[in-house]
Amino acid sequence: MKKILKFLSSMKFALILLLILAAACMGGSFIPQGQSYEWYSAQYSQTGAAAIILFELDDVFHCWWFVLITLFLCLNLLFCNVIRFPALVKQWRVSREKEQVIPAAADTVGRLAAGKGSAEETLLVYFRKAGFSGMKKTAIGNSALYYASKNRIGMWGAWVCHLGILVLILGFGLGQMTKEEYAVYGVPGQSKPVGDTSYILTIDDFQIDLRDDDTVEQYTASLTVRDARSGTSQNGTVSVNHPKTMYGMKFYQNSTGWAADISVLKGGKEIQRETVCAGEYMEVADKEGLVVFFSTFYPDYYRDESGNMQTLSGTVKNPAYLYRVYYQNQVIGMNVLMADEEITIDEYTVRFSDPQPYTLIQVKRDRFAFLALAGGLLVLFGLLLAFYLQPRALWAKEEENGFWQIYCSSRKGGALYLAACREAFGMTGEEHAQFL
Repeated sequence: MKKILKFLSSMKFALILLLILAAACMGGSFIPQGQSYEWYSAQYSQTGAAAIILFELDDVFHCWWFVLITLFLCLNLLFCNVIRFPALVKQWRVSREKEQVIPAAADTVGRLAAGKGSAEETLLVYFRKAGFSGMKKTAIGNSALYYASKNRIGMWGAWVCHLGILVLILGFGLGQMTKEEYAVYGVPGQSKPVGDTSYILTIDDFQIDLRDDDTVEQYTASLTVRDARSGTSQNGTVSVNHPKTMYGMKFYQNSTGWAADISVLKGGKEIQRETVCAGEYMEVADKEGLVVFFSTFYPDYYRDESGNMQTLSGTVKNPAYLYRVYYQNQVIGMNVLMADEEITIDEYTVRFSDPQPYTLIQVKRDRFAFLALAGGLLVLFGLLLAFYLQPRALWAKEEENGFWQIYCSSRKGGALYLAACREAFGMTGEEHAQFL
């Protein structure tokens, strides 16, 4: 059992897990996620598609083996911290006692010759030059010993960093498993429910800012969110890379597309009119089973010699609507409809008009985002402790011949710290003696 725990908490096991996770993340980045078997077959062949589906590479970050590896990494970090914690606490408690004893691994800075004046006052000047605010005095036998230390908390750097990584992974994992994510799209004036929640999203305004060369600079949407249960509402503005938090949810300006009004006439009289976004459909209320699907909008329609449909620009110059008509789930018509054309289905006439851009708002709620944030801050704090607050100590021991022997110690970067101490004491090269 001890061998298993030792392996689970070892650095070797952690590196293996990190390499597997890195490979999985690369796979998840290169392989488009959430596509169908047919799509993968067209892109990677049937064998490749079968392998992708078999190993769940179509949803890498939520598949069982990715979650299992992540859990093992969490266990590794947990065991590592649990095992190291008692030793660190003991080291922390006895570190002050050890300061009064010059360790065998301490570096020799040099010798100071006793001179006129107070040795303690002069040593204090040198200690301060070396970065210490003060020093303490004790004795080793009949000899006086002055000592000082700083950055003792730095010994916790690696431990805090490991704890931060653990909290970060837990926060991200729990957030992914419990997060709520919705997509709401529409044109200004429309109100739509936010998924299965009690909130209603109203798009008050949507603006597309263009540069001088007519390329898009920014998308901005003004929103109002109303809670149907409490009757309260909140509003705000969202743009690309500038989300807004309302009712504990974040609203993102995700993308845009085209919408149009679909009118249904019967006997020359309009009986139904709805604003429909490309990719949506409208059910004809007067005819059960009759559905008009708005597939694609071409602002500046053009069809080349091969019959490929495209738009020459993003400006509405020659609008065209690609549609499909279903009746009782069967396709009964599909074509491109120009602006001055209409569809006739028995006694019904269908028209498309008033093309306008719609906004797609992505709504997310992650109740464990704070945990991931706390983990990230702990990692940064741990790195600060580990790299910038290295435990260091300095000693001045009185010798029988009237000299003071100077020693220093640092957990990391000992050679650099030794050079800094020699510079502080005015000792360079082979000459390590300085009169007080």
